Amino acid sequence: MAVNIEKVKSEISNVVPFSGKYIDPPEGEYVTYLGPGQLKVPEKVVIGYIEGDGIGPEVAYAAIKVANAAVEKAYGGSRKVIWYEVVVGEKGEKIFGTRLPSQSVDVLKKVRVFLKAPLETPVGGGFRSINVTLRQLFDLYANIRPVKYFPGLPSPLKKPEVDLVIFRENTEDVYAGIEWPYDSPEAAKVREFLRREFGINLRDDAGIGIKPISKFGTQRIARLALKFAVENKRRVVTVMHKGNIQKYTEGAFKEWAFEVARTEFRQHVVFEEELGQYGGQVPPGKILVNDRIADNMLQQLLTRTGEYDVILAPNLNGDYVSDEAAGLVGGLGVAPGIDVGDWGMMAEPVHGTAPKYRGKNYVNPTATILAVELLFRFMGWIEAASYISKGVEATYRSGYYTADLVRQMDEEEKRRVKEVLGTQEFADKVVELIKAL
Repeated sequence: MAVNIEKVKSEISNVVPFSGKYIDPPEGEYVTYLGPGQLKVPEKVVIGYIEGDGIGPEVAYAAIKVANAAVEKAYGGSRKVIWYEVVVGEKGEKIFGTRLPSQSVDVLKKVRVFLKAPLETPVGGGFRSINVTLRQLFDLYANIRPVKYFPGLPSPLKKPEVDLVIFRENTEDVYAGIEWPYDSPEAAKVREFLRREFGINLRDDAGIGIKPISKFGTQRIARLALKFAVENKRRVVTVMHKGNIQKYTEGAFKEWAFEVARTEFRQHVVFEEELGQYGGQVPPGKILVNDRIADNMLQQLLTRTGEYDVILAPNLNGDYVSDEAAGLVGGLGVAPGIDVGDWGMMAEPVHGTAPKYRGKNYVNPTATILAVELLFRFMGWIEAASYISKGVEATYRSGYYTADLVRQMDEEEKRRVKEVLGTQEFADKVVELIKAL
């Protein structure tokens, strides 16, 4: 069931596609920056979007259709989004000769708030991840990934009572991209330096990477996670780390996060070692702060899922646990994310570009739809965000799925399926059910 993406795009009236050069949209205003973490969102707002590579355009426009329906349902004509296309990835290379054109970066800096469909990242060589570059370029230091089970989704758990929010530090750790191939002059210099200055002997065929984790980077995301937990009345904040082995990076991450909890949120939290004072129970109105070693955490998320709520992790651990958690609720196709900094944000699905499904109208757009839900929520458009979430839940409850979800189901689960839909048809069904709410 192929899809004509240009036709889909042309049918959405509030999309401003790239026309060969960047021109400010004829209507709408940009989000403005008032101070760290404070953005002013106009009633008629310009939001950027990147089509992405592979299946990116299909899920991007599916999500935009749902977003428009939710805004209309929530606000009538009093609020509106103008979707402004920004060219990055394969399309950027075709037009500008580079996958991250400077002209596009300038536009993203102007819009501050944007949706990014998945972009290709090569394995083992080639160009550097644009996803990582964008996060670092805009200092989007928090990658926030809610993982929530919608009734009707396939799950490996007998009781999939999953409602997690993962805060993944987004700019440091091995994702800083500081590494050299084994046969490079730089790697040779580092090996020689380590031998000469510290007596550390590495094999001459060893590639080298550096894992920076700073107190500043750790504490600003810890502060954001704890603030979120307090404001949203969450139960537990768990720091996930491998500090028993990597003592001065991940071990420090745990200690620095606990320091923020102890000094800035003391009236809201209780630590695990203090529970003996309260008969082993968390006092009413308090948030439990604890920590878990990463490998243990990954298996406990399967065996003791309900004990976890907000998970705070360094970059690499956060990547691992996000994907595992997504597998508990239907897979990466339903896993959204948002990258947040003090002066802007980028919403994105967690999954990749799935090039073999490109143009086939096959994949599930839920992750991108829920990424826009997150974008609206962090913009303060709570009503529109809620309609998106309710629309997606209603679609699954009504028995509508994409084929990639149905293939995960057992025979009993398949009895719930009313109809298997393509990417665009699924989005259209969500739109229909939002309008009926």
